[in-house]
Amino acid sequence: MVDILHQVGVQATPDKVYEAIATIDGLKGWWTEETTGSTDVGGVIQFRFPAGGFDMLVRESIPGERVLWEVVDGPEEWIGTTIDWSLVNEGDWTTVNFSHRDWREPVLFMHHCSTKWATYLVSLKQLIEDGAGAPSPRDLKIINWEIEAAAS
Repeated sequence: MVDILHQVGVQATPDKVYEAIATIDGLKGWWTEETTGSTDVGGVIQFRFPAGGFDMLVRESIPGERVLWEVVDGPEEWIGTTIDWSLVNEGDWTTVNFSHRDWREPVLFMHHCSTKWATYLVSLKQLIEDGAGAPSPRDLKIINWEIEAAAS
């Protein structure tokens, strides 16, 4: 199994960061504006993007500490993977330790996803610190999906 791991510091309390990753309005502010569903433990969150989407089962949600999702629908490479947000209070900062775990192998799509997660973590930081993130469809584009789709 292979994992994507990232870390970002946010100048905010863990509760403020938790609100951005554990509520529908928060998620819409930095990941994708097309976010629906339930963020309660056992609920499913639907994330939609121009090129497709993902459904995440909320496995754990501890205010100010951790959110854990399991991917239950989406691209084959994502099904069964887990996304873990662990928050650590560092004085005036919160460190977000992010992992997207249990990829079966490091396929090319994983390269793309690793880079996109990094851009979305910066979007999360911008939302919390500056009041505006860059969620899809206003996110940083890193690949031309039309060319990629024609090549496959």
